[in-house]
Amino acid sequence: MSGLKKVFVLVTVAAMMMIGCEKKGPEIISSAFSGFTMGTTYSIKVAGVPKNEIDPNRIKSGIDLVLAEVNGQMSTYIEDSEISRFNRAGAGEWFAVSSQTAMVAAKAVEVSDKSGGAFDVTVGPLVELWGFGRKKRDVIPAEEDILKTLNLIGYRNLEFRIDSPALKKNIPALYCDLSAIAKGHGVDRVADYLEALGIDNYMVEIGGEIRTKGKNAKGESWKIGIASPSSSGGLQKIIHLNNTGMATSGDYRNYFEKDGVRYSHMINPRTGRPITHNLASVTILHPSCMEADAFATAISVLGLEEGYKLALKENLPAFFISREAEGFVEKMTPQFEALLRTPN
Repeated sequence: MSGLKKVFVLVTVAAMMMIGCEKKGPEIISSAFSGFTMGTTYSIKVAGVPKNEIDPNRIKSGIDLVLAEVNGQMSTYIEDSEISRFNRAGAGEWFAVSSQTAMVAAKAVEVSDKSGGAFDVTVGPLVELWGFGRKKRDVIPAEEDILKTLNLIGYRNLEFRIDSPALKKNIPALYCDLSAIAKGHGVDRVADYLEALGIDNYMVEIGGEIRTKGKNAKGESWKIGIASPSSSGGLQKIIHLNNTGMATSGDYRNYFEKDGVRYSHMINPRTGRPITHNLASVTILHPSCMEADAFATAISVLGLEEGYKLALKENLPAFFISREAEGFVEKMTPQFEALLRTPN
C-alpha cells in the first residue's frame, strides 16, 4: 500500500559524508551522511557537536548497522528476512520474530483499526494485481480477479504477540508487507541511535520520511519543504520541524491512464481498487515517524473528508493538498496551523 512519498529536505547533503567546521571555543563540527537502504536513499545530518566527542566514521558505520538490522527484520526483498520467512510459513502457528518486528506489526494493526481498514499491511496481492508491485504493468483486472484477491487479504487475519514476540497468519495465502510503516520505523531507529550517542541536533531522512531534533548548523530549526503535487514539481510549503517526525503520502507520481481514466497506485483495501477521490497529498507530523508514516498512508486512502476527520480524532497535525476545479487547494488541521504560528 505504500505510496511514493516525496519530500524535499532543505539541507545540502554530500555524496557520502561531509564535515564542516566553525571555531568558537571548542571546535564544533557538523556532519552529513547518505547512502541506500530499503530500496531508497537516506540522508542524515548532525550538528553542533564538539569535535573530540564525535567520530564521523563510527557514526556512519553505526547508522548502516541499524538500517541493515531493520532490513533483515522487515524487508520483503530479502529472502531470509523475518517477514519474508513469515510470509512463506504456514497458517495457524506462531512464528517467532524480533521484538521490533512484533511492535511494528502491532502498530500497523492499531492504525488499521483506527482507519477502518484503510491502512492494511496485507494489501500486497491487490497491489500486484493492479500492476504496481514487483511486476510493473498497466492493467485493469477482471472483476472476478479483484473479488478473488480480496479473499486473500485482510489485516484481521494477522495476529501479533508482544511477549515472546511472534506473528501468526489465519489464512495460508496471507502476505505481510510492512513497507508502508517500516521506513518511518527505520527513521526512528536511527534517531534513537544518534540520541544514544548523546547527539541532540539531527535530521534523519529515509525515502522522504523525516525526523528532526534540535537545531541545524546555523543554530536554527530544521527547515523542511513539502513537495507540490503539480507536474512542474517544486515546493508547496516550507515548515520548521523540531523534535518530531514527518511523512508525506500522495498519488501524484505513480499511476497509469487507460481510456482517459487515471488509476493510482494507492489501492483501497476495502474495495480492492485504486482510490478515486481528489486528495493529491497529505503530510502528517507525529513524534514517532513510524506513526506519521502509517497515518499518512491511511489518510491518503481515506481521502480529504474522511482523512480530515481521522486526523482531528487522532489530534494529528495534518496538511492536505487536494485537486479542485480552481487548481490545488490547501487544507490543514488546527494542530498544523498552530505549528506554523510557532516562532522559529
